[in-house]
Amino acid sequence: MTASKRNRALTPTELDRFGAELDALRARTVAQIGRVDADYIRRVVAVVRYTGLLGRVLMMVGAIGGAFVAWLFWPGVILGTALLALSKILENMEVGHNVMHGQYDWMRDPHLDGKTYEWDIVATGDNWRKTHNYMHHTWTNVRGMDDDIGYGLLRLFPEQRWRPFYLLQPFIAVVFALLFEWGVAIQELRVGRWFTGKTKHRAMWRKFVPVGRKMGKQMLKDYVLFPALAGPFFLPVLLGNVVANVIRNLWTYTVIFCGHFTADAEVFPKESVRNESRGHWYLRQLRGSANLSGGKWMDLMTGNLSHQIEHHFYPDLPARRYAAMAVEVREICGRYGQHYDTGSLPRQFGQVMWRIVRHAWPSRPRARRPLVRAEAVEAQG
Repeated sequence: MTASKRNRALTPTELDRFGAELDALRARTVAQIGRVDADYIRRVVAVVRYTGLLGRVLMMVGAIGGAFVAWLFWPGVILGTALLALSKILENMEVGHNVMHGQYDWMRDPHLDGKTYEWDIVATGDNWRKTHNYMHHTWTNVRGMDDDIGYGLLRLFPEQRWRPFYLLQPFIAVVFALLFEWGVAIQELRVGRWFTGKTKHRAMWRKFVPVGRKMGKQMLKDYVLFPALAGPFFLPVLLGNVVANVIRNLWTYTVIFCGHFTADAEVFPKESVRNESRGHWYLRQLRGSANLSGGKWMDLMTGNLSHQIEHHFYPDLPARRYAAMAVEVREICGRYGQHYDTGSLPRQFGQVMWRIVRHAWPSRPRARRPLVRAEAVEAQG
């Protein structure tokens, strides 16, 4: 049975109560936020800093020391690359993503200011705050309003119009995963509009300048300066940096796609958000999101996006709170007859891969139950 059949359409009164209960959970959690959350994010920042530093040192030791003591080469380079990848994953997901949502603005720490934080990938923080924080989180899974639906490259829902180009998407998806940070970097540029002449060259150049500057800075740091410190052993350190970035890209892609494109995830037409109530907004977020099971390590490594449902409900609350909130969120969803999509990483990613392959071919939209009971809407009219 599909989620759409398991989900019960709610009356406007039920939607109001549903939204009120989730708002109340938010209020109770906000009242608890304090020093423990500040200590947590500062510990993670320290882990990012020291694992990154140790990773780079080990790569240097392995590359340079390996010329004199052969057995040092591979252990040093491999362990150094793994630690640098870990540092980049934590910085990207638990620090950068969550800080830029404003989750720690209450601390008044300029290094953790959501409006100015700049993360360690080629995408600019300003563009991410627009495409992700505003467009995606406001219009989650609304066709024509949420650019994260396939990122302009992939057809993941039968409601998206099919074109022959999508036959290539199983291959495009692999390349996109490997270069995910670059895809995120150019998302706001809307390159497709430039190719079709809808965006003028001068306007595109103005938009590209800050993005190009950030790309250049990242490439200079990872692919020139740090490898250059190894002197004639430049290439092993360069390769380690490339691999660390690719590992981070693959992991980020996997987590994000598992949170949005599982078998039960739904998309919505533009008209569905007209005069949208708070309860209706929560319900749409729920129907377009999915969680990952796996415990505390999974939570840490995903920046707590293993609780994507809770993140879509409460994007500006410290993400470390999501696991505790999830217990009550799931109970509330159950009482209102709503499917709470969660599963292991292999299960959820398997569903994502099936979507990518299946919808590369022509497919028809499935019948969806409405979010609001039709008879209740008619009665109100």
